[in-house]
Amino acid sequence: MTNFDQFEHEEDIPKSKTQIKREMEALQDLGKKLLGLSKNQLKKVDMSDTLREAFVEAGRIKQNEAMRRHLQYIGKVMRTEDHEAIAHRVALFDSTSAAYNKLFHQLEIKRDALIGENAKEELSQYLEENPNIEEIQLLRQLIRLSQKEASQQANTTNRKKLFRFLREIEEKRLGLKE
Repeated sequence: MTNFDQFEHEEDIPKSKTQIKREMEALQDLGKKLLGLSKNQLKKVDMSDTLREAFVEAGRIKQNEAMRRHLQYIGKVMRTEDHEAIAHRVALFDSTSAAYNKLFHQLEIKRDALIGENAKEELSQYLEENPNIEEIQLLRQLIRLSQKEASQQANTTNRKKLFRFLREIEEKRLGLKE
């Protein structure tokens, strides 16, 4: 029996077998999510060559038992990876995830700020943060049309176009889109 008073920090307490098993299953589940991504999406996830080769190999496996064992191997390889960064990237591809929804919400806030009272300051700040925007004239036009729509309380066509424009810029910046 272990005396837990001998450990100064909580991190020093050894993990139980159950905890280790849960962590391995979580890595295998992340591996399953990665297998569900398209080839283009998978290219945008930072990982080692060993893990990338494991996913290529998984594409050739047809038998269920072989796939189960291969997922265990993927889980083992993922122990050496930055699995938190990988999980975050996978979450951005998943439209039902909290990370994706947070990104969407931030874009809505940015769009509303760009057509709000301090539009000029917001636009200059946005252009400073995103110096690679090529279509600045289109962005300014969408902002003007969206402001006009908002003042007339008309339909939201241009506001939707502005949101899509901002989303495309953000997806390119994050490497979610080419």
